[in-house]
Amino acid sequence: MMKICVFSTRHRTPNHSNQAWRTTAALWIAEGATFFTYSWKMATRVLQRISNGLYLANNMANSAGHAVILSRGLAVSSTRYKEDSWFKSLFVRKVDPRKDAHANLLTKNEESNLYKIQFHNVKPECLDAYNKICEEILPAIHADKYYPCELVGTWNTWYGEQDQAVHLWRYRGGYPALTEVMTKLRENKEFVEYRKERGKMLLSRRNQLLLEFSFWNEPVPREGPNIYELRSYQLRPGTMIEWGNYWARAIGYRQHNSEAVGGFFSQIGNLYMVHHLWAYKDLQSRENTRNAAWQHEGWDEVVYYTVPLIQHMDSRIMIPTKASPLK
Repeated sequence: MMKICVFSTRHRTPNHSNQAWRTTAALWIAEGATFFTYSWKMATRVLQRISNGLYLANNMANSAGHAVILSRGLAVSSTRYKEDSWFKSLFVRKVDPRKDAHANLLTKNEESNLYKIQFHNVKPECLDAYNKICEEILPAIHADKYYPCELVGTWNTWYGEQDQAVHLWRYRGGYPALTEVMTKLRENKEFVEYRKERGKMLLSRRNQLLLEFSFWNEPVPREGPNIYELRSYQLRPGTMIEWGNYWARAIGYRQHNSEAVGGFFSQIGNLYMVHHLWAYKDLQSRENTRNAAWQHEGWDEVVYYTVPLIQHMDSRIMIPTKASPLK
């Protein structure tokens, strides 16, 4: 058994020389080091024997033609398991139990709007032709009541990813409305032809299905000219409720110049993704508006507590196209 040595000056007397004291301390330290070295070697030998035993058992089973599944750890008793779980719980962040899905806690439950955002990376030499065919087809779908959808906005990126088009659609009625629109568009010959021509102009494309935060404004058409900023945040899994709690208060600090257009979070596509859409007259107006937010008491606290929730973020400055209801 290891000796536990406590060094205390009260045991020292004038009869002990400094040299004798240092010698005694050195012996105690050496004894402790020897014990730990011996323990480490013993543990290494035990693990090596266990590994050899598992390897031998696996080979024997294979030679008999039986499949053997080797567990990654050793079996432990239920008591040990409980102790281990208790120990781990000291380092794991507790999650409050919820009685409802996070999406239901964050959205406007009385409405069932679903949004789709599309990102199209266009061949640089095809951007003008791409915009032209979009201007011919997208507004027609938006205006036709046969399709339960609305074109919220359509833009080209100005700063951020270049030669990119962004489209935002709203489906009043949720997923059934989306399914209905997609089914009807497959029978629309003009739209089918548009998709074929569009495909020749694209390098890549992706989309996400989104819900809107209950505390944000619903996007509505606005007069221009404006520039738009789409700020996208990839949150850490499990932090969406915290984000919503802070931004439910923060949005009040960002309404003074009517810059808030819409706030959304993903349901399909990249998960735990948040998009905030803002409108400004120009880049200088954007700078002034964002700086003014720091003059409001509480804004600094929101930033302080929400930044750790973010894994990645980016910003796009976008220019609306002629077909966009958000000018």
